[in-house]
Amino acid sequence: MTKKEHSQNEVHSTTTRMSLDEVRAYMAGHFAKAMSIHDLAQLTGLSPNYFGEAFKKAYGHSVMDFLTELRIGHAKKLLRNSDLYMHEVARKVGYTDEFYFSRKFKKALGISPTAYRRDARKRVAVTSSADIGNLLALGVVPVAAPLDPKWSPYYHYYYQDLIKVHIGSSGPDMDREEESFRQLIAAKPDFLIVQNDHDDRIRDRFMTSGIECVSMGATKWQEQLRRIAEVLDKQELCEHWIDAYESRTVQARESISHAVGDDLFITLRITGEQIFLYSNRGIRDVLYRDLALQTIPELTKQCNEPITLEQLLCINPDRMLLLICPDADTRKFWLSLQYHTQWRGLNAIKNGQMHVIPSNPWFEYSAIAINRMLEETSLMLTGKNPAPSPVSVHGVTRGMPL
Repeated sequence: MTKKEHSQNEVHSTTTRMSLDEVRAYMAGHFAKAMSIHDLAQLTGLSPNYFGEAFKKAYGHSVMDFLTELRIGHAKKLLRNSDLYMHEVARKVGYTDEFYFSRKFKKALGISPTAYRRDARKRVAVTSSADIGNLLALGVVPVAAPLDPKWSPYYHYYYQDLIKVHIGSSGPDMDREEESFRQLIAAKPDFLIVQNDHDDRIRDRFMTSGIECVSMGATKWQEQLRRIAEVLDKQELCEHWIDAYESRTVQARESISHAVGDDLFITLRITGEQIFLYSNRGIRDVLYRDLALQTIPELTKQCNEPITLEQLLCINPDRMLLLICPDADTRKFWLSLQYHTQWRGLNAIKNGQMHVIPSNPWFEYSAIAINRMLEETSLMLTGKNPAPSPVSVHGVTRGMPL
């Protein structure tokens, strides 16, 4: 019995009348075996022509293109994560001819399997601006990332020409799912950094193309940075970054302590016609842990609690840092609040120690954003900037805005 006949018998032995989704799943589990449109059509009870047309209409690509995508995607993972010889890689993904495999691989990715193995782990895509900040700290520019002049102005200004593929600002959400997927897959990354786990359907779709999803979750920025560094084999650079940040923190804490003494700080957020005691992960880490600024207990952890002017007067802080949402209703309330008697009676207001801080970087949680918060706090409270920004990446130092 020939290999093809054996493959056909195996296909015939499976449950017939499969749906298109079931055939697609079958292909994903058996991509290394020989299979043809005729074989697969028999699983559905359709003619090969009708099956091929239905498959392309349902998924946007042909049966054979999907099979090639599966094989090349798995080959990428083997090239990244194993020391197999090239002919072994070819055989494991369904190609008996190493040179034919090499031609198919190069056609799909634009580089040979050998070149891909040499440069593997260098192409990374992200779905959040925070992960841009973590990658840049490791000296890596993502090949695809959400860039927007409004929501990520820092990265948009300094790195928009270095990041080749700009995906939607909110990543692969349901509203823009197909467009975002196409953009991410077209960038041909080896890894996709995500803040939270995608559902199995989304993760499987990336895995089909050999893209490994790396989830960050709600961990400390140091742990996120170490997780990415481990994936990209940049542990030494990661530890150097963290050590350098800690050294800058010690210097900044001493300098700020001389400037502010025992002054009581609070951070506030204004949205709509409401004032909130506010402390996100970045504010908590930088202001109230790393710099050890004096504050109330509520702000030493994550906090977003409404507060009245009467309650604010009872605290009566020496210094206030204020985040103001940019919508029209909030701006109107903020303008009226500045003339309110109780607001003007606060020590921080009377002494000119109220600072409005921008959402960027204070709403972002990443290595770069944390470092920028440290710099901005030092500049705000002492008039001295402890370190230059932005970071240098691959020998490229971006100019500061005029």
